[in-house]
Amino acid sequence: MTYHIGQKVTGYVTGIQLYGAFVALDDHTQGLIHISECKSGIVRDLKDELRIGKKVEVVVLDIEQYTQKISLSLRQENMVTNQTRMKSVNLHKRFWTNSHLHYGFTPIKDNQSKWVEEALERISK
Repeated sequence: MTYHIGQKVTGYVTGIQLYGAFVALDDHTQGLIHISECKSGIVRDLKDELRIGKKVEVVVLDIEQYTQKISLSLRQENMVTNQTRMKSVNLHKRFWTNSHLHYGFTPIKDNQSKWVEEALERISK
Protein backbone atom coordinates (compact mmCIF):
# COMPACT_ATOMS: atom_id res chain seq x y z
CA MET A 1 0.00 0.00 0.00
CA THR A 2 1.23 3.51 -0.69
CA TYR A 3 0.83 6.22 1.92
CA HIS A 4 0.66 9.99 1.59
CA ILE A 5 1.12 12.92 3.95
CA GLY A 6 -2.03 13.73 5.88
CA GLN A 7 -3.53 10.28 5.50
CA LYS A 8 -5.21 8.71 8.54
CA VAL A 9 -4.17 5.10 9.01
CA THR A 10 -4.60 2.32 11.54
CA GLY A 11 -1.65 0.36 12.85
CA TYR A 12 -0.34 -1.66 15.75
CA VAL A 13 2.46 -0.66 18.12
CA THR A 14 5.39 -3.04 17.59
CA GLY A 15 8.07 -1.43 19.72
CA ILE A 16 8.66 1.30 22.27
CA GLN A 17 11.91 3.22 22.72
CA LEU A 18 12.81 6.31 24.77
CA TYR A 19 12.39 8.55 21.71
CA GLY A 20 9.18 7.10 20.26
CA ALA A 21 7.05 4.14 19.29
CA PHE A 22 7.21 2.02 16.16
CA VAL A 23 3.91 1.24 14.46
CA ALA A 24 3.28 -1.48 11.86
CA LEU A 25 1.00 -0.02 9.20
CA ASP A 26 0.88 -3.21 7.12
CA ASP A 27 2.95 -6.38 6.70
CA HIS A 28 5.85 -4.52 5.07
CA THR A 29 5.64 -0.94 6.33
CA GLN A 30 6.48 0.61 9.69
CA GLY A 31 6.46 4.19 10.88
CA LEU A 32 7.64 6.05 13.97
CA ILE A 33 5.60 8.15 16.36
CA HIS A 34 8.11 10.52 17.95
CA ILE A 35 7.54 11.08 21.67
CA SER A 36 6.57 14.70 20.95
CA GLU A 37 3.74 13.49 18.67
CA CYS A 38 2.13 11.11 21.17
CA LYS A 39 -0.05 13.71 22.85
CA SER A 40 -0.19 17.42 23.58
CA GLY A 41 1.82 18.21 26.67
CA ILE A 42 4.72 16.42 28.31
CA VAL A 43 5.14 12.67 28.01
CA ARG A 44 7.48 11.37 30.68
CA ASP A 45 7.30 7.69 29.73
CA LEU A 46 5.82 6.26 26.53
CA LYS A 47 4.95 3.04 28.33
CA ASP A 48 2.33 5.03 30.25
CA GLU A 49 0.68 6.04 26.95
CA LEU A 50 1.19 3.01 24.68
CA ARG A 51 1.79 -0.71 24.88
CA ILE A 52 3.01 -3.24 22.34
CA GLY A 53 0.13 -4.65 20.34
CA LYS A 54 -2.16 -1.65 20.91
CA LYS A 55 -4.23 -0.60 17.90
CA VAL A 56 -3.71 3.11 17.12
CA GLU A 57 -5.20 5.62 14.70
CA VAL A 58 -2.39 7.85 13.42
CA VAL A 59 -1.74 10.52 10.80
CA VAL A 60 1.16 10.37 8.34
CA LEU A 61 3.20 13.53 9.02
CA ASP A 62 6.09 13.01 6.65
CA ILE A 63 7.58 10.47 4.26
CA GLU A 64 11.28 11.04 3.72
CA GLN A 65 11.75 11.09 -0.04
CA TYR A 66 14.86 8.92 -0.40
CA THR A 67 14.68 6.48 2.53
CA GLN A 68 10.85 6.26 2.64
CA LYS A 69 10.88 6.59 6.45
CA ILE A 70 7.41 7.44 7.70
CA SER A 71 6.78 9.87 10.57
CA LEU A 72 3.45 9.45 12.37
CA SER A 73 1.40 11.44 14.87
CA LEU A 74 -1.22 10.48 17.44
CA ARG A 75 -1.91 14.01 18.65
CA GLN A 76 -2.73 15.43 15.23
CA GLU A 77 -5.14 12.65 14.30
CA ASN A 78 -8.14 14.92 14.87
CA MET A 79 -6.63 18.08 13.34
CA VAL A 80 -5.93 16.97 9.74
CA THR A 81 -7.64 18.78 6.89
CA ASN A 82 -7.17 18.61 3.15
CA GLN A 83 -5.68 22.11 3.20
CA THR A 84 -2.98 21.09 5.69
CA ARG A 85 -2.21 18.00 3.63
CA MET A 86 -1.70 20.01 0.46
CA LYS A 87 0.58 22.56 2.16
CA SER A 88 2.84 19.91 3.72
CA VAL A 89 3.45 17.73 0.65
CA ASN A 90 6.81 19.31 -0.29
CA LEU A 91 8.10 20.30 3.15
CA HIS A 92 10.97 17.83 3.32
CA LYS A 93 12.22 17.40 -0.21
CA ARG A 94 15.96 16.92 -0.22
CA PHE A 95 18.10 17.37 -3.28
CA TRP A 96 21.53 15.85 -3.78
CA THR A 97 22.49 18.39 -6.46
CA ASN A 98 23.43 22.04 -6.63
CA SER A 99 19.93 22.97 -7.77
CA HIS A 100 20.37 26.48 -6.38
CA LEU A 101 22.87 27.26 -9.18
CA HIS A 102 20.16 27.11 -11.87
CA TYR A 103 22.38 25.74 -14.63
CA GLY A 104 19.58 23.53 -15.92
CA PHE A 105 20.41 21.51 -19.00
CA THR A 106 22.63 24.03 -20.77
CA PRO A 107 25.68 22.42 -22.37
CA ILE A 108 28.90 22.53 -20.39
CA LYS A 109 30.73 24.39 -23.16
CA ASP A 110 28.31 27.34 -22.78
CA ASN A 111 29.49 27.85 -19.20
CA GLN A 112 33.04 26.55 -19.43
CA SER A 113 34.78 29.88 -20.13
CA LYS A 114 32.97 31.59 -17.24
CA TRP A 115 33.94 28.76 -14.88
CA VAL A 116 37.59 28.91 -15.97
CA GLU A 117 37.70 32.68 -15.32
CA GLU A 118 36.15 32.24 -11.86
CA ALA A 119 38.62 29.46 -11.01
CA LEU A 120 41.61 31.55 -12.15
CA GLU A 121 40.42 34.48 -10.02
CA ARG A 122 40.16 32.24 -6.94
CA ILE A 123 43.59 30.76 -7.55
CA SER A 124 45.26 34.15 -7.99
CA LYS A 125 43.99 35.43 -4.61
